[in-house]
Amino acid sequence: MPHPDTYQRLIALLDTTHTAYRLIDHEPDGTTESVSALRGHPVSRAAKCIILRVKTDRRTTRHVLAVVPGDRRVDLDAVRQLFDARYAGFSDAATAERLAHAVPGTVLPFAFDPDLELVADPELITRPQLYFNAARLDRSVVISGADYVRLAQPRIERIATPDGVGAQAPRR
Repeated sequence: MPHPDTYQRLIALLDTTHTAYRLIDHEPDGTTESVSALRGHPVSRAAKCIILRVKTDRRTTRHVLAVVPGDRRVDLDAVRQLFDARYAGFSDAATAERLAHAVPGTVLPFAFDPDLELVADPELITRPQLYFNAARLDRSVVISGADYVRLAQPRIERIATPDGVGAQAPRR
């Protein structure tokens, strides 16, 4: 199910803040590794966006948008510790789509929903160019890491682990 309003909201944000960006049209793909190849950049410059469910106690569940470099995985234990939670795990697809206003593989590194807390790994924001799908499988956006921080205002915490080490994230 497409979310054209999310794409339009992103473009409006970039335009109204006079942020330098570039659009890249490509074959439809939502997998970090293969879409990075289509866009022609190292996977480490992609923003991998994963929606997590974090249970701080029996009654309280928080939703977190974790953003890490494309060649890394979300460290669920680090996220659990960050929120002093009992549990941190991947959100179900329906909840993720509802909170991100985007289908899996097109989740933006921006939290446009007030129920979604944004946390970005510090390694990600140092990138001179940051690539991510633009709430569409066939179009991506490139902005600087500095512009990303200025616009998204993420909480910056170490939440990434090298690919293949520690917690596993779904490939997107």
